[in-house]
Amino acid sequence: MKHNPGFLTLVERAKRTIKECTSTEVKGRLDREESFHFIDVREDEEFAKDRAQGARHIGRGVIERDIESLVPDKQAEIVLYCGGGYRSALAAESLGQMGYTNVWSMDGGIRAWREAGYPLEQERERKG
Repeated sequence: MKHNPGFLTLVERAKRTIKECTSTEVKGRLDREESFHFIDVREDEEFAKDRAQGARHIGRGVIERDIESLVPDKQAEIVLYCGGGYRSALAAESLGQMGYTNVWSMDGGIRAWREAGYPLEQERERKG
């Protein structure tokens, strides 16, 4: 997807103020059963199609509204991801402004997760 210049400028600014991690680091943490909140911030239909195994969903459009219900502890570790790491960077910046102190954006998003061959879940797996 080709992104508009204004959006890319906004993301680059956010990336200077947030923490980022790789999909490999996140997969390792999941394998070690470390405790953190793994949140997919993509749109509802993107999440329904497939998601990183173990991820929960709060869409980018509502994360600021809903995060305190899901993660009331502002010191809790949170890893966010989206399609390629742009929306999650913006979401990480927003959560930081809300007082969350341990938020990470997974660089490369679900694209990097898929390319690495890491496990995915699909809607039918959750229902069946």
